[in-house]
Amino acid sequence: MSLEVVNDIINKAIQVTLLVSLPSVVLGLMAGVIVAVVQALTQVQEQTLTFVPKMIVILLVLGVTFSWSANIVLEMTIGLWSNIPLYAK
Repeated sequence: MSLEVVNDIINKAIQVTLLVSLPSVVLGLMAGVIVAVVQALTQVQEQTLTFVPKMIVILLVLGVTFSWSANIVLEMTIGLWSNIPLYAK
């Protein structure tokens, strides 16, 4: 296995990881900003108030996008397994 092949596999794995995690990270960040603005306006500084809404949003996003993200990861895995004979050269 050459260094170029390893580099391509790692590059593809990083791209898939970023693509799959992007929806939950972005929406979790947006929920955190919204809660922070509400806390700043109401001057309520409760720690659980920031954690619970972000956790709910991220779990909902994971539930909605699970089939899409699982399909992307599965395609990459099948591609890796099917190309094992090519990598051995």
